[in-house]
Amino acid sequence: MDDTALPLTSHLAELRSRIGKILAGWLVASALCLTYAEDIFRTLLAPAIAALGPEGGRLQAISPAEIFFTYLKTGLLAGFVLSVPIFFWQVWAFIAPGLYPSEKKFALPFVLVSSLLFAGGAIFAHQLVFPSVFTFFASFQNEFVDAAWTMKEVFSMTTQLILAFGVCFEMPVLVFFLALSGIVTPRQLLGWTKYAVLASFIVAAVLTPTPDAVTQTLLAVPLIGLYLLGIAVAWAFMRNKGDPASDEKRIATPS
Repeated sequence: MDDTALPLTSHLAELRSRIGKILAGWLVASALCLTYAEDIFRTLLAPAIAALGPEGGRLQAISPAEIFFTYLKTGLLAGFVLSVPIFFWQVWAFIAPGLYPSEKKFALPFVLVSSLLFAGGAIFAHQLVFPSVFTFFASFQNEFVDAAWTMKEVFSMTTQLILAFGVCFEMPVLVFFLALSGIVTPRQLLGWTKYAVLASFIVAAVLTPTPDAVTQTLLAVPLIGLYLLGIAVAWAFMRNKGDPASDEKRIATPS
């Protein structure tokens, strides 16, 4: 990665290049996942199917192209999750020229940890949240109303939750870099814990599609824990970090 200062137009060209690489990685990963779209869809929607009855149920397709386009979206979603490391690597490569030399060593840890956190959020949602959400909605069917969910709508809800949990699980990375950049200190972040708890429950209430407290708590509690984890990591790092060398300077600021 070049450390030479660049004009604004060059930064915009660099940004376009990085976005292009992200999209290319996403498309390649999606093409690979499309081959297994049906299997991925079956695994992804297993909690919804299980919630429809003791022996499972069947989803509905009410338009001629619904199955095709839902499988296509499944491949795109799986490709996005698979290409998340490429996304984070390109993000790091774009911001790296503006970092201290001592900070650039975090490239690999940043990509690895961010990717694992996103994947962890998606897995957490699928394994713990989906069964609760779909069981809640299925509980409203009775002797005169059968739940006949369409694959399009169930997949849409599933996608929203996976992306929401994946993004929310990036909390430790956000907290760490806020502290590392000097915007806030770990002590300040710790003092804001009560506000973080309130914000976590508000975010959970907005992102979860069910009104029950159990589902909202399943997102709020991990968010609080991840916030505190980010503070702990930042605190440990800041204690072991010496002041940057006097000859280190910020570089590559837009002109």
